[in-house]
Amino acid sequence: MSEKKAGFSTTCVHAGVAPDATHQAIMTPIFQTSTYVQDAPGQAKTYDYARAGNPTRTALEQSLAALEGARHGISYASGLAAVQAVVQILEPGSHVLVCDDVYGGSGRLFRRLFAKYGIEFDFVDMTQPESVIAGYLKANTRLLWVESPTNPLLKIIDIAQLARLTRPRGIPLVVDNTFASPAFQSPLALGADIVMHSVTKYIGGHSDVVGGCLMLNDDALHEQLRFVQFAGGAVNAPMDCFFLLRSIKTLALRMERHQHNALALARALESMEAFEQVIYPGLESHPQHALAAQQMSGFSGMISVRIKGGFEVASRFMQSLELFALAESLGGVESLVNHPETMTHASVPPALREQLGISGDLIRFSVGIEDVEDLIADVEQALARTLD
Repeated sequence: MSEKKAGFSTTCVHAGVAPDATHQAIMTPIFQTSTYVQDAPGQAKTYDYARAGNPTRTALEQSLAALEGARHGISYASGLAAVQAVVQILEPGSHVLVCDDVYGGSGRLFRRLFAKYGIEFDFVDMTQPESVIAGYLKANTRLLWVESPTNPLLKIIDIAQLARLTRPRGIPLVVDNTFASPAFQSPLALGADIVMHSVTKYIGGHSDVVGGCLMLNDDALHEQLRFVQFAGGAVNAPMDCFFLLRSIKTLALRMERHQHNALALARALESMEAFEQVIYPGLESHPQHALAAQQMSGFSGMISVRIKGGFEVASRFMQSLELFALAESLGGVESLVNHPETMTHASVPPALREQLGISGDLIRFSVGIEDVEDLIADVEQALARTLD
């Protein structure tokens, strides 16, 4: 593939991995070791201590970088460890702009942990990039943190436009690309400086491993972030790296099915009177559908809805589902349903939740890879039991 850029499916299968040099094993071995023998004091071959490096993790980081077309990939023990690493390169007194509709765990980390170390965070609507720069940028702004699509309201933020506004000012733009996955969106190609993923979600894809990663091209930023990884020590275990390498091989296939099912289910949900609103970027009814189609190559597998009757009806409905499991997280092959107000976004300040509309009637679906006819039937039977 040296003469042409490989397709995404080919990249998923091959990037970052090669047959084992010792035995030609086609799968990357699990190097389950904490330390490495040195030839002489301070003279290690490649690795000296597993926190600093591990061959299985190196293969994973190379594969992750390839997914986003990045020069560098850095892997962490969780998505929040990756978020934390980015903030840890800032100095006290720095100001960070965060999109208002952001994963509850990220917001909690910013508000309750880093704010007490002298870093200031403002949570603002970033769907109009010019107003963000004009109204909220400060002399000490050192970072913009963006999700697109956002969690859980699936807002679409114009990454390219934000990048055009922030890059001349020397302010790094970080995009949490977890919901879209590398299959459907390439923030670095749109001008972002750092891409973050909770690989627990679509990249892992099987609800059996926790991890996070950062992908980027800037060598200086990479050096800073790599030091945080080494000094802080929030690294993946070798077995987790192996699981993730295995999962990446099927990422392209899984994402095609997630999107196929989500679009079909979203259209079915729109026809059901029980739902006040169906939010899915692939629907023409989504207010930013055109922007989503412009900057994404697909619309992924997340749907949010508002059900008539508020929390009591929402609770009965979710407990009546059979194929959709009521659980935290997303992006696995099995379908999940979540109540953001009381689950993933319970840590968001109530006033902000109310302002955003993360209320009792809001339900978030993570659409899996089952037969979509069965998923639609599951919603229909749950509604029948709820509204009977």
